[in-house]
Amino acid sequence: MGFETARHLASLGMHVVIAGNEKEEGTAAVKRIHEEGGKGKAEFMFLDLTSLKSVQQFVQTFKARGLPLHVLVNNAGTMLVPERQTQDGFEFHFGLNYLGHFLLTNLLLDVLKKSGKHGCCSRVVTMSSATHYGGVMDMDDLNSKRCYSSHGAYSQSKLALVLFTYYLQEQLTASGFPVTANAVDPGMVDTALYDNLWSLTQTLKKPVAKLLFRTPAEGASISIYAAAASEMEGVGGCYLYNGKKKQSSDISYDSELQAELWKKSCQLVGLQVA
Repeated sequence: MGFETARHLASLGMHVVIAGNEKEEGTAAVKRIHEEGGKGKAEFMFLDLTSLKSVQQFVQTFKARGLPLHVLVNNAGTMLVPERQTQDGFEFHFGLNYLGHFLLTNLLLDVLKKSGKHGCCSRVVTMSSATHYGGVMDMDDLNSKRCYSSHGAYSQSKLALVLFTYYLQEQLTASGFPVTANAVDPGMVDTALYDNLWSLTQTLKKPVAKLLFRTPAEGASISIYAAAASEMEGVGGCYLYNGKKKQSSDISYDSELQAELWKKSCQLVGLQVA
């Protein structure tokens, strides 16, 4: 979905930076986009969201170039992996899906604020999932050390992204900055995310995927909509599915939980609590 999003935004005339930890794959994506001859351009920059140091280095390199930033799409993710930790010792889903994006967004906020203007806001688009509806935020065990469940860890990370999006928008609105933040749900998409399913399930999934799953291009359409649609100008704090605003889980609107998670996340990644 990341490629399809980059491809479409570049076709709209945007300068797209594809940030990822697979250089060969990223370079190939850039080549394909350029071969299609769109109005925009694309380039690859290395970023490993499982490493806070890598996130910091990426932001430092990006800022040194003096480029504006009008759209940030938080698209990277992993799903249903066996219990493991990131380089910084965080549970893998929580670290990659959530904390990496949390730090990246916060470190790039000043550029987003400078690049946006009222009537043409910068946009933060964050990929969540319907699994967030079953997510539980255990603030005393965010790294799932007590009882690990890959599905529980994944759904918690996706709920964290929605809580983060709503709190971020609240802060941006209160300060009057021309930046919007929205969470999007791509639906069930036939991507490599499902590679971690056990073998029998993978075998059963293949014929089903063609019938029930969306293609990566179809899944990417919602992030493209949030990133570029004119009707989304100035609209933030939404959960989007199929091009429409949708009610997210009840707990995602808990303002106290949003604030608590934000504060805890700042502490975990070494940011000063606002």
